[in-house]
Parts: sequence; structure tokens; C-alpha cells
Amino acid sequence: MSRQRAAEAALIWNTVIWGSTFVLVKAALHDISPVLFLALRFSLATAALLVLFRGTLFRRARKGPWRWRPVTAGALVGTLLFFGYLFQTLGLQYTTAPKSAFITGLTSVLVPLLAMIVYRNRPQVSEVVGVMVATVGMGLMTVEGGIGSIVSIGRGDLLTFFCAIAYAAHIVTLGHFSEQESFEVLSVGQIGAAAMWALLLFRWMETPRVEWRPTVVYAILITGLLATALAFTIQAWAQRFTSSTRTALIYMLEPIFAWVTSYLLVGEGLSARAAAGAALILGGVVLVEVKPLDSRLHPSE
Repeated sequence: MSRQRAAEAALIWNTVIWGSTFVLVKAALHDISPVLFLALRFSLATAALLVLFRGTLFRRARKGPWRWRPVTAGALVGTLLFFGYLFQTLGLQYTTAPKSAFITGLTSVLVPLLAMIVYRNRPQVSEVVGVMVATVGMGLMTVEGGIGSIVSIGRGDLLTFFCAIAYAAHIVTLGHFSEQESFEVLSVGQIGAAAMWALLLFRWMETPRVEWRPTVVYAILITGLLATALAFTIQAWAQRFTSSTRTALIYMLEPIFAWVTSYLLVGEGLSARAAAGAALILGGVVLVEVKPLDSRLHPSE
């Protein structure tokens, strides 16, 4: 239990880091194209991890023969991670930092659903109700227009929803492989794979641009070293001692930190309607993770 508590405390620290960087990344995107930003961020993180874990990687390489399973595991997890960040970073150009954070918080609802699909478990009552509540909340936050007007979903909000799907798949997949592979190899593998995707795609997806202002430099350093290299190493280690659903539950704290940081630094908050949607999303997450309805239906379990 002590290892589980330490792991979950470390995951809470991740939510503080990630929640606090939404505003910084949004500000940096005024001066750097999004995929180039990801390429620099993940490349810096990969270099840092190679230096940090060089001893472990060298010892594993000397043992031989080299196994392909850690490589494929890192590549799969890193691909999901990259596309999660890609959709989130693209979406931040068109939506506010608090809205992006709360929509990303839908990851916590999607994790048990994806686990249900992968492991073929029947959904529980709380999970069904929680998904419905969170869906209504997302509608309040993202649907533009009212009765009698043309209803649409903002581009940034839709991109961020795709991000939540990719992040949920990342948590479930990492939870599976973290029980079988060392966290050092998984950390280097997933961040290295994400860096490769970004380096391959940034010239194809956009016209690269960058103005080396302090905000851009700080964003690359902070997100590359703290929010990527450190945070995802912590997650790869922590998910050995706690479940994917517990990880998703803890990560619901991220949008709260993002909301507070955004309000304190730039005064960017949520409208009353969006705030109501955010509350419903959090409520849906709590229903999915805590499952209070199921405990009442099955008190003996």
C-alpha cells in the first residue's frame, strides 16, 4: 500500500505540472507553429531521458539478445501519446486553456470504456450514467449557438475531444505494458517515438515558423523537461503500482489546476454555461470512477 500511495501522490504531482502549463503553451503558440513545438519538446525530452537512463539502457543492451517487445510497446504507447498531444496543441489555437483542460478531462471517462472494450467487461450502472452526464457537460461547453440558431461545435473543442480519446488509449495501453517492461525503457521508447512522429510530420503538416522569444524558450524547456521527460517517466513507474482507472481518476484534477492557473495569470475563465458544463464533466468522471450507484445496488460487494 505504501508504494501505491507514493505512486498516486506522484501522479497528483503530474496533474499540477500539466495543469499549470496550458496557459504557457497557449501563449507560446503565438510565436511557434504547433507541430514544430512538439518536435522540439519531445526531442529535448528524449535527449534528457537518454542521458538519465544511459546506464540502464547500456546494461540491457549488453545482456542481449535484443528483444523487440519493448521496442514495439514503446512505439505503440508513444504513437498514442503523440497524437494526443497533437490534437491538444492544435486545439489550443482555437479554444481557451480552461475549456481545453476540461475537455481533456473526459479522458477519465473514456479510460474505463476503452478498458471495457479491450477486456470485454460489461459496463456498470455508474459508468453508463457517468458517461451520459459528462456528455451533456461537454455539450454545454462546446456547442455553439442556441435554440433557433445554427448549432455547431468549435474546431478547437472537437480537436481536444480527439485528444481525450488518444490520451485514454495511451493510459490503458501504458497500464498494460508497465506490468511487463521496465519503466526506464518504456519512458525512453514512448517519448522517442513521439519525437520521431513530430520530426517526420512538422514540415508536411505546416509551414514551420518560430520567433525565439522568452515565452517560446520557457515553454520548450518546461514542457520538455518537466511536463514530458519527468512526468511520463513518473507515469510509467506509477502505473506499475496502481490501476488505469485510478490513474484516470487522479488526472481529473488536471483541469482544476489549469482553470485556477489560467484565471490567476491571464484572467481567462469560463462563462456560466461553460462552467456548468465543466461541473457536469467532473460529476460524470466521479460517477464513472467512484461508482456510488453500484455500491448502493450491490452493498455486499
